[in-house]
Amino acid sequence: MIATNELRLLPWTTPDGRPCYLAPAGANSRLSRRADEIEALQLSMGAELLGHARALLDDRKADIGEIRFLAERLCEALRDALRVAESRGARLPAGDEENDPAEPEDRADDDRTSGSGGETA
Repeated sequence: MIATNELRLLPWTTPDGRPCYLAPAGANSRLSRRADEIEALQLSMGAELLGHARALLDDRKADIGEIRFLAERLCEALRDALRVAESRGARLPAGDEENDPAEPEDRADDDRTSGSGGETA
């Protein structure tokens, strides 16, 4: 059995709303490429919806039905974007703390803001 953290979360769900996963068969499998296409489409549609949202919210004559419809579509777009982020984040290689290039900066920031040196940045 494959551990869930080795599975790719797909950008769609089952008919009853449960998440779908893809067992690792390589990043170039047909289903993996299709999932990449769907993710890109979802993110693109979310960005386009955001533009429509701004225009509708700027329109003082927009009625409650239009605003409600917008809110429902924005919720769907946010759900999709969060699923894409979760899927992509889970596929990032685990960071090696010893070789993390951001670590020295983090320590310097901590020293400046912690008050341990008597000064703050």
